[in-house]
Amino acid sequence: MRSIAIEKRKPASSNRHFLIIISLIIVFLLYLSSTSGLSSVFSTAKLQVFKMVFISIIIEALPFVLIGVFVSAILQVFVTDQMVQRFIPKNPFLGIIAASVLGIIFPICECGMVPAIRKLIKKGMPLYVAVTFILVGPILNPIVFLSTLTAFRNQPVVAYYRMGLAFIVALIVGLIVFQFVKSNQLRDQVDQTKENHHHHDHQHDPASLPVKNKFIEVMGHAVSEFFDMGKYLVFGSIIVALLQIIVSQNSLIELGNSGPAANILMMGLGFILSLCSTSDAFVAQSLQTIFTKSSLIGFMVFGPMINIKGILMMLAVFKSRFVLLLCTLVFIFVLIGTLVLQSINL
Repeated sequence: MRSIAIEKRKPASSNRHFLIIISLIIVFLLYLSSTSGLSSVFSTAKLQVFKMVFISIIIEALPFVLIGVFVSAILQVFVTDQMVQRFIPKNPFLGIIAASVLGIIFPICECGMVPAIRKLIKKGMPLYVAVTFILVGPILNPIVFLSTLTAFRNQPVVAYYRMGLAFIVALIVGLIVFQFVKSNQLRDQVDQTKENHHHHDHQHDPASLPVKNKFIEVMGHAVSEFFDMGKYLVFGSIIVALLQIIVSQNSLIELGNSGPAANILMMGLGFILSLCSTSDAFVAQSLQTIFTKSSLIGFMVFGPMINIKGILMMLAVFKSRFVLLLCTLVFIFVLIGTLVLQSINL
């Protein structure tokens, strides 16, 4: 069984390494474009804009990605599920508030939310609390707040509105789940992977690790998560840079000021790019001269809550209908929130 599991993991690992290699090649080519020998090849105005936008996003976002992966790795090794459960009150409203507070205390990226939540639900965490934590955790934490504040240093109100809208949406969705979803929504474990999950959980149980190995475990988690999140950051930066050189500036300005359509467009972009919440603010900041602030907030709230990689992870844990319900609710309330912000001329 163990050999079969290893063989099944090879394609995913190969794909990840392929994306990393492609990203490094792109960065290397951009570096070559600045050298005297090849500068003439990359001297067109559009390629210069692409290079400038791409590199500026990477450089500004990288410190916050590094902080995020190290904090996440430390929590993975030193914080147990039981420690998290102690914070959850029995009262549903207070439980949702506590889940939001957990996001502030434990700044875990959305990539690590879903696997941890599955174990917590099986140990007794209410579904509505878990849903709130999944939605608000990647946004309502000090690292994301600091990165957003840095990206929008001249307009700090964007950071405050982002945090506020994320909290309100997660609160409403959590209360709806508490009121109307009573049955178990966990997807049954697949027999072929049950043993592998058990082995994986035991191997990464903080209590089972000797003290001398915990530092190595932290570094291993940090490196793995850095490359996992880094490829999404590079991919998102490439898309944004291409967007600015392929689509005409007038077309982008027209889309960015088209009312509700701009909000929906940016929410869709956040869904597709699947950026880490510690770095998406820098992508949004690069578009602030084109899109309205309310649409950029929609991008930074909806994207971390609901995105392609997040849905794939949720479908492995929750039933399909519940995931669809969750996506629909988040879309509706984030859109309403951005329209409210737009109405106050944000």
